[in-house]
Amino acid sequence: MTGSIEGPRSWRAAWLTLAILSVSFGSPLLIVVGLKPMQEALGLERSVLVLAGSLAWVGTGAGGILMGWLADRIGVRATVAIGACMIAGGLALSSHGTLWALYLGHGLMLGLLGNGGVYPPLLIYVSRWFDRRRGTAIALISSGQYVAGVLWPTIFEAGISSWGWQAVMLAYAGVVLALILPATFFLKPAPLPPVEAPAAATANAASSTPQGRRLVAGLHPNLAQLLICIAGFCCCMPMAIPQAHLVAFCSDMGITPTRSATMLSIMLAAAFLARQAWGALADRIGGLRTILAGSAFQAVTIAAFSFTQGEAGLFAISAAFGLGFAGIIPSYAVTIRDLYPSSEASWRIPLTLFTAMSGMAVGSWWAGLLYDHFGYYAPAFASGVAFNVVNLLIVGFLIFRLSGPRRMTTWPAESKTPA
Repeated sequence: MTGSIEGPRSWRAAWLTLAILSVSFGSPLLIVVGLKPMQEALGLERSVLVLAGSLAWVGTGAGGILMGWLADRIGVRATVAIGACMIAGGLALSSHGTLWALYLGHGLMLGLLGNGGVYPPLLIYVSRWFDRRRGTAIALISSGQYVAGVLWPTIFEAGISSWGWQAVMLAYAGVVLALILPATFFLKPAPLPPVEAPAAATANAASSTPQGRRLVAGLHPNLAQLLICIAGFCCCMPMAIPQAHLVAFCSDMGITPTRSATMLSIMLAAAFLARQAWGALADRIGGLRTILAGSAFQAVTIAAFSFTQGEAGLFAISAAFGLGFAGIIPSYAVTIRDLYPSSEASWRIPLTLFTAMSGMAVGSWWAGLLYDHFGYYAPAFASGVAFNVVNLLIVGFLIFRLSGPRRMTTWPAESKTPA
């Protein structure tokens, strides 16, 4: 293969994307920070309000399929601009304070058309700027969620205390427009992938059937995609259990709410610090093997929650869990780019993200359902380990199929997509 497509412009694109995502990912946090005052003001059950936040995340995954396809036709600059306007509109609608406004504003506008038009298209966009350190770059931009989690909640809390949650939603809608829309003008077209040498083109023929149909891991490409999606669901379902229920779990153990919240912060801080290391590992060993390592780490730490009672031990397990799960989601995007051509990334990556985010939503609900039935969290953690084992079996199977003659080789160069 000829020279790498990477360069200083690639990293400028990645850092710009991180800045955009650090703003867009702040929007779903408003309902998290304002949950208690919103509950008191609206007189709704807490689970009813939490559902609005869940709809935002599921909508982001589902919307990414549509908006990723659209980005290949009108350019990522346009889809991100549309997404920013939809996020602002969703926050403005949600500030009306009725239940339908919250669900429609968060699920459709903020999620499906908003962050769905920002995160998945930008993930695909950055993946096309890199061929050697793609894992590191994707890990960097995916940290936008953690940057938002550090930057915005304190500001939201102060604003809600002073002016109320509705005013803060409207104000943040203005922030989204003021910061993201100008940033879209700096999104430059991604470069063409390097042209294959003749020897590489000959090698590619070995990964096709006699009829010329390409295979992935010796399987039909869509069957391999299905297995990747199932694996994503099965690893993200247990991933959501500690993230959504850690504070409540620690409170059940007699730990104060303040210390319990600190434990959650430590878990997310550990995830932030570890994400770049996982990205670098994905560059060295590939996306699938990185998923296998992270998922195995996650399974062990989830099981450890069931057997840990002391506060110090739970702090350690929480940090270890954050170190383990941090690199899994970005590695799925790396896997898709490792196994499929760039032209198919616009729908394959969002589809994978949608199933993963659906697993997160189901995992949070499932753990709460088991707790309501049994009165303690051990069954939820046990079910999480079981789903993690299914993930490990699927990923291990794909790695086995990719070894030897079934290994997928480099995809040929393709036409440039609009920015």
